[in-house]
Amino acid sequence: MPAKATGWRARLHGVGTWLPSLAVLILVSLGGCASLPPGSSYPRVHSLALSEPQTTQFGRQFASDSRAHEGKSGFRIINVGVDGFLVRLEMINAAERTLDLQYYIFRGDESGRVLTGALLRAADRGVRVRVLVDDGETVAGDEQLLGLSGHTGIEIRVFNPWAYRGHNTVVRGTEYLLRHSRLDYRMHNKLLVADNSVALTGGRNIGDQYFQIDPESQFADDDVFAGGPITQQLSAKFDDFWNSSLAIPAEALGRRDSPEATSAPKREHKAARARKAANAGFNYGEKLAAGEPFAGILAGRLPLVWADAQIVCDSPDKKQVVSGGRAGSLTYEPVADAATRVRSELLMVTPYFIPSRDEVHLLEAGRQKGVRVRVLTNSLESTPDLSAHSGYMHYRTPLLQDGVEFHEVRSLPGNSRGSGQSARLSRYGNYGLHGKLFVFDREKLYIGSMNFDQRSRHLNTEIGLIIASPALSEQTAARFEAMAQEENSYAVTLRPAVPSGSPRLVWRTREGDKSVEYDSEPARSTWQKFRVNFLSLLPLDSEL
Repeated sequence: MPAKATGWRARLHGVGTWLPSLAVLILVSLGGCASLPPGSSYPRVHSLALSEPQTTQFGRQFASDSRAHEGKSGFRIINVGVDGFLVRLEMINAAERTLDLQYYIFRGDESGRVLTGALLRAADRGVRVRVLVDDGETVAGDEQLLGLSGHTGIEIRVFNPWAYRGHNTVVRGTEYLLRHSRLDYRMHNKLLVADNSVALTGGRNIGDQYFQIDPESQFADDDVFAGGPITQQLSAKFDDFWNSSLAIPAEALGRRDSPEATSAPKREHKAARARKAANAGFNYGEKLAAGEPFAGILAGRLPLVWADAQIVCDSPDKKQVVSGGRAGSLTYEPVADAATRVRSELLMVTPYFIPSRDEVHLLEAGRQKGVRVRVLTNSLESTPDLSAHSGYMHYRTPLLQDGVEFHEVRSLPGNSRGSGQSARLSRYGNYGLHGKLFVFDREKLYIGSMNFDQRSRHLNTEIGLIIASPALSEQTAARFEAMAQEENSYAVTLRPAVPSGSPRLVWRTREGDKSVEYDSEPARSTWQKFRVNFLSLLPLDSEL
């Protein structure tokens, strides 16, 4: 079963049982001002992206390529999870001057350790490495990344950190209660920039789940590789977050460099040859040896699509944005504006669907204009987060009545087309959706970190690109169609109401060579269904 979220969502419905006396004890021990994260007064150096990227191989190549394409930027969407891992590893290995990484989650699992080892070796050859990671969903083992702090050439900062640095859920959850207004605010961005010349952004975090190599849990997601002028703009967004008052140096949180800490990733990398990735399919070993797919992108064997694009990104202190209107508008408003302008078709891929009132109105207005609105999201059996699904349940019936179409991906797809993973991994039945894509009239698309939920709207910072490319839009629409097949998802519809009754939900799918229809929501167990129905009674939508 896909792993349950371990951070803020998990705490929403478990904190009520904790003892008041423990809360008082933690409050006394934490002390300080609730509005400022720990380490705020720690001295830090203001730094910026590489000012002359043209001095690097990447910079020269993509400056030349952009000139040949009228100043546009080049893009390639990476659907396959294993390729998302390989491109990151190969970009880190090839960087000459600088590496900037910004992630919501950076796991200390197999893929995380391999990438950490690559960062350490990059620093050892003279590359400046900056890593900014959020603190909302950290679990035991993730601190292996912070162990690099203080190594020559490496800086690690933590966005809006907890004061408590351990992993006791009771203590951590109690701090969340006491510092809720601050700790509820998270950095959800995903970005990697090499030499201020090439970048990778989208929905993937760092971890085995997100690269679809773990039999226990696989999250379908997407990255977009970018080269050209857009990269310098992405670097500027990274700098805004890196130099913000909420980005706290790891040293301020009690991390101190040691020979053991900095040598561990090297030893781990020598010992761990990405066994899970090698067993996941898609010829991982051959690609790794050949430097693919990154080498193919650089050589033109995997061609880029050259197009105009717009970065949409929140400010580091999103909840106090004053120059741009309502909170969340810096990311949301451009995407909503693109959706409002749709004439015929809006495709939405989002793992969590908990719209605010005006977002519901946006979809209703589109339907009134005759726009076909189709949503691909998680089913109950595939969702990694029951609380998010409990919020989604409130919106299905009224939006179906308005003509919005819903497809819910199955945890056990009937085939692997469009899934981002091999048939070998799909057979485990632990598949879930994590990608965030919107396609507007198959003329342009959004790809990034923003879910269609109220947390992304108001409580998380997000980043993404709106790319004006019919080619990439058609490619994304084709993936949507593959995942929305009844072999791979449930088509959710309404059965007409009987006299004195209301319409009922129906889930249609295809199992083997037979069409199947469920009158009750498919679930992994009766217990799972009971829990989500109970959570649906709670007023959680604004937190989801």
